[in-house]
Amino acid sequence: MKGVKPLMTEPSTTKSSLLGTGHLRLLTFNLQVGIQTSAYHHYLTRSWQHLLPHPRRQHRLDMMGEVLSQFDVVGLQEVDGGSFRSSRVNQVEYLATKAGFPHHFQQLNRNLGRIAQHSNGLLSRLVPSKIEEHRLPGAMPGRGAIHARFGDGPDALHIFVAHLALSHRGRVRQLNYLSEIIQPLRHVVVMGDLNCTPEQLHAHERFCTSLPLHPVKPLLSYPSWQPRRALDHILLSQSLEAAEVRVLDHLFSDHLPIALDLPLPSACLLALETANAKQHLPK
Repeated sequence: MKGVKPLMTEPSTTKSSLLGTGHLRLLTFNLQVGIQTSAYHHYLTRSWQHLLPHPRRQHRLDMMGEVLSQFDVVGLQEVDGGSFRSSRVNQVEYLATKAGFPHHFQQLNRNLGRIAQHSNGLLSRLVPSKIEEHRLPGAMPGRGAIHARFGDGPDALHIFVAHLALSHRGRVRQLNYLSEIIQPLRHVVVMGDLNCTPEQLHAHERFCTSLPLHPVKPLLSYPSWQPRRALDHILLSQSLEAAEVRVLDHLFSDHLPIALDLPLPSACLLALETANAKQHLPK
């Protein structure tokens, strides 16, 4: 399993009870490397925290971990992989441990050495059958997507965690790239800070063809202190339907977390159960 980092837990019990519900609780969160932002002027007055450590950052991560522990699969954006600004703490690993996730994966997108390790992250209670990293195209390198496959065969569940560019031209290229990967897949979830509204997503014909977007009411997630724009998304393929979608309360970051309860189709659930059984066969 490329890139999967198991932690010391009791995953077999967790997996069995999780698959028994037939639902997955999903969450996407741009945590802004643990910086507290609650007004526009904080972008200026607290910008130093993108380079330097802050004594309260660890406490904020602890509080985030308590919230993340309520979910089964979590996609993280703007998370630090362990550098000077995070006090050498790999925030993906730390949150996985704090929230009790047996599996986590960090995708390093922008390596600034000891100063910053700008990353995406995936936390999961299920063992991914495979994980792939994708470096997304753009004028400025540093955007990426994680592709986690759960189960095998055509009814496997594919979860993408992505952080797209700020520029329209960059996002178009990146959505084109993702469309090509998604198009042949059946059960797909794309979640992350996509830096565009539902209207902008609908305007991208190729992406909407590869991943028909359900007419779900957009959830305003940015800025977190006075949400006006829906930039963070959990998007589903035609074969999947959400039981509930909601936005969570402010968790320090300038983005609000988005949560979704996903009932799995029977064929998809069977693919996950079969893969889970294989994981426990004697070697």
